[in-house]
Amino acid sequence: SRPKPKSAAPMADNILQYESTIWATADLLRGCGIKESEWPAYMMPFFALSLLESRLLRSLDELMAEEGITDFADVDPHELAAVIRDRGKGYNAYLVEQRKTLRSIAQNDKTFETDFHAYLAAFDADTRWLLGVEAVGGEKFLDIGGVIDRLKAKKILFAYAKQWSQIDLKPFNNSEITTLEEHIKRRWADISAETAGEQYTPDDVIDLISEIIVAKVATTNGILIIYDGTCGGGNLLFGVEDRINDKTARVTQTYGQDWNDALYALAAIESRFRHDSHIAHGNTLTDDKFPHITAHVVVANPPYGVSWKGYQKEIQNDKTLRFKHLPSVADGQLLFTQHLIDKLDEQGMGVIVHNGSTLFSGDAGSGESNIRKWMLDSDMVEAIIQLPTDEFFNTGIHTYLWVLNKAKDAARQDKVMLIDASQKFRPLKKSKGSKRREVDERSRQEIVAALAAFEDNDFARVFDRAFFYYNKQAIQLTNVDANGHSFAEQLKEEQKSLKLHPVKISTAASVLAEFPVTSFDPNRYTSLLDRYEQEIAPFVAGLDYKEQALVVETKKERYWYDSERETIIKAHGGQQEVLGCGRIVVKAAYKMAKNKPPRIEVTVELTPDYEKDYEIIPYHRDPAENQRAIDAFMAKYVTRPFAYLDNVVGVEINFNKVFYQPEQVQDVATILAELAALEAELQTLEAALVL
Repeated sequence: SRPKPKSAAPMADNILQYESTIWATADLLRGCGIKESEWPAYMMPFFALSLLESRLLRSLDELMAEEGITDFADVDPHELAAVIRDRGKGYNAYLVEQRKTLRSIAQNDKTFETDFHAYLAAFDADTRWLLGVEAVGGEKFLDIGGVIDRLKAKKILFAYAKQWSQIDLKPFNNSEITTLEEHIKRRWADISAETAGEQYTPDDVIDLISEIIVAKVATTNGILIIYDGTCGGGNLLFGVEDRINDKTARVTQTYGQDWNDALYALAAIESRFRHDSHIAHGNTLTDDKFPHITAHVVVANPPYGVSWKGYQKEIQNDKTLRFKHLPSVADGQLLFTQHLIDKLDEQGMGVIVHNGSTLFSGDAGSGESNIRKWMLDSDMVEAIIQLPTDEFFNTGIHTYLWVLNKAKDAARQDKVMLIDASQKFRPLKKSKGSKRREVDERSRQEIVAALAAFEDNDFARVFDRAFFYYNKQAIQLTNVDANGHSFAEQLKEEQKSLKLHPVKISTAASVLAEFPVTSFDPNRYTSLLDRYEQEIAPFVAGLDYKEQALVVETKKERYWYDSERETIIKAHGGQQEVLGCGRIVVKAAYKMAKNKPPRIEVTVELTPDYEKDYEIIPYHRDPAENQRAIDAFMAKYVTRPFAYLDNVVGVEINFNKVFYQPEQVQDVATILAELAALEAELQTLEAALVL
């Protein structure tokens, strides 16, 4: 089995001393006019250099210890270099053969540029590619070559490199360096406009995610494959791996992919110094670099609210069957979730970080609702945990952990637990960007214990998964007049409307007469068609039978809508007849025929006044019971005649509804007593003023 990572003498907390040292390098950047938003582009490649150098030197020391070599002078450096090269962890001739470090070449400003160029050129080809020493095919990744040129132009290259050379990460293990990297990257995220939507997962949330996973996988055997399809710089993926290694005997493999050039390069560089770790570059949603990998564990913190419009066609034409439904093009979070689920094996589990929109965005029948329904139908959602606000570095919103489990035990099947951990935190003594709180160890233990117990308590509740479903029942309402009558009563069984052939149509403002129309005024129009387009069609399009006192006259009758009684009136032979609530629909058309001159025809239809509406009704899993519930709801709340249309089942998860605590209101007697006491106090004060 894989040995546990060796703990270095310094503790992880001590590595954070370099956070301020690294950030102090930005003073030089600020001093020469480089914008704050551009600092990450200058700092990332030098951080990668520090990481590479420390890992290579540490590997060299470990190799010498394995071979029993105590003095570098006792070994042929070329033979030692060959062994290092064969390990495939990266290589640099300056470091391995000559023991020349960034610190040593930064001692002499006269030879620095020559030595620095040789130092960078001494890395193996893959490392040079990740660092961006030379631009290859337009890919620069960390673009250290471009950064060096810009620093030289500002005349601060030597001073900047010398500051970075004072940072010695060699004493620290991978896990500790990951901790430092996470702290630096979150500060980059605070200042860089390029990271919109990206959230760097803080240590305490990684701890919580890891403890949830450890509770599930600690007792199983075999290699544990961990996958993150939005791994960024790798802090979540590697942080989870380190904690699993620390708390279990599991042997792990990690797979990650990211589209951001610089963050991918950082993760890829770190992966070299880890056991069986694989990082790929590319868009996970359109170009999965690990199509044949199935994972036991997935973790991810996908970007929030980021559009996928730029590759919409590829997603719509995807042939992998990963995407059961497509969410709004404005937010791709649930695309990533479906991809991650597709990666899980049949016994797999995962924890995915989302913002609140994935719980409720989209109406019934929308892509988002259908994705939630598919997940609950498949019974893979075990729990959703609401985290505190002000928990992440560059957003103050609530975030949520979706705990997925494809192999629920019998007691948890068809059930979902909601855990409101919004109050499970400890305030930070000093804010870190937007992060003002952390889920401390005690809170994490309470959350993990609640998930393990899977029982209701004061901050967690278990529901049948059907609790989150609802019916969106469409109905066709038939509007009625003041006496409860519809024009539908005037129609025969199969008749949908009554067609009229008017001789005159008028409103309070204008009259349209003599139908069909076959003539036009040549002083106003060039043709009959011109009259239709300029006069008749706009007149008909602008009619509102309710608001414009519209009157339709045929050879024998007159029809209009009585707004007071909400009904159609028919007048004939001095008598008026109430026809019921309905609509007066006027239509016009320009027509040509072989045996007839061109003409403009206007027709009128009297129809019932139908209105489409929707009712949101609680859902029942049994179809017969569900229909009975719908019928009972309609009988109780809908008073007009209606017909059922389509019914769509939606899914929404509402934490506020479940955990809402109404404010305790004082009873009237207490309020009156307080008012009386205030009145008495005022009278006492007034009396004192008079005296």
